[in-house]
Amino acid sequence: MLTISQLAATAGVTVRTVRHYHQVGLLPEPERDGSGYRRYNAQAAVDLIRIRTLADAGVPLARIDELLGARPEEFAAAVTELDAELCRRIDQLAEHRRRIADLASGERLALPAEVVAILDRMRALGISERSVLLERDTWILHQALDPEAMRRGVQEKNAAFDDPETIRLFLLCDQSLDWEPDDPRVDRLIDELDVWEAAHGRDSSRPGNQAVIFSRIAEASPTWQRILDVLVHRAKQRRLAEERRLAEERRATDPPRKR
Repeated sequence: MLTISQLAATAGVTVRTVRHYHQVGLLPEPERDGSGYRRYNAQAAVDLIRIRTLADAGVPLARIDELLGARPEEFAAAVTELDAELCRRIDQLAEHRRRIADLASGERLALPAEVVAILDRMRALGISERSVLLERDTWILHQALDPEAMRRGVQEKNAAFDDPETIRLFLLCDQSLDWEPDDPRVDRLIDELDVWEAAHGRDSSRPGNQAVIFSRIAEASPTWQRILDVLVHRAKQRRLAEERRLAEERRATDPPRKR
């Protein structure tokens, strides 16, 4: 026979816990023996271990009371159900762990995997973390402002990084973050970017939702502000020139009006 201290040690709980289980009716309290001590048999130890195990698994005490009085087949079915619930909780906790691990970078929580892959590709190309984080911010804004265009944007960005000339210009833009706005290299970079935009059919003068994104880029560097301003101006001049050319062609081909 076991004393209450020995019983508690057997189940890995405290004497206070045993007494609590007595109070709530989970564990029967034996009569005292002739020396005034309560003595517990082996069944009490088994029941206490069951109570502790179920309680550690998060089973409410009222439910534990039901299970202890259940038939063997009912108890076995309940254990199977509890095991399935624990498996669900384990999967949920594993997902929480994954998301917590992603907090370090941030982009994995806010952006789809294909965009995160672009950011990783930029790092592999040697682009600075400052530019990568700026790129991340523009994608987050892009996702909020024009989510339908995300897939097309991913395709275009991956195609750009397949082109050595585009990579060269991207690396120059990265380096220009720390240039002074009046650095002669900025003028050369603007000229190259303007040629690239014209060749790829880009029009910086019509940013649409991109205006918010452009402002975020410009905030990063006074040099980038100047680059964007000049590119927008040149694109606008190019567009106006094209509109004038088309208008002249229409006038030349339209039949003369009768007076």
